[in-house]
Amino acid sequence: MNDPIADMLTRIRNSQMRGKSTVSTPASKLRAWVLDVLADEGYIRGYEKGTDAKGHPTLEISLKYYEGEPVIRELQRVSTPGRRVYMGANDIPQVRQGLGVSIVSTSRGVMSDAAARSANVGGEVLCKVF
Repeated sequence: MNDPIADMLTRIRNSQMRGKSTVSTPASKLRAWVLDVLADEGYIRGYEKGTDAKGHPTLEISLKYYEGEPVIRELQRVSTPGRRVYMGANDIPQVRQGLGVSIVSTSRGVMSDAAARSANVGGEVLCKVF
């Protein structure tokens, strides 16, 4: 797998299209940090660490729905392994005039675009969520 973040986002997107309540993805620190931001912003219910049948660590993500529709309407990867996208604190774009959130990997950790702007740190824009 070349892009584990894109894989996780695709798993979430596909599970929401099927109406699933949970989805499993292989565990990593970066994935957990991205899921922390999604949970803090209210896009997912949360996640739990577990293991699969072979004993590999996994993350069980609890998806969130509102009136039968997924809370996450759009989930897009911005920075890829072949084309990294770095932005300064003042250049981080707002998603849908502030209704959505960009997830940014900074020197102070993975955080939302609003938190990065308030901390005045830039970094790699991982994905956009609306």
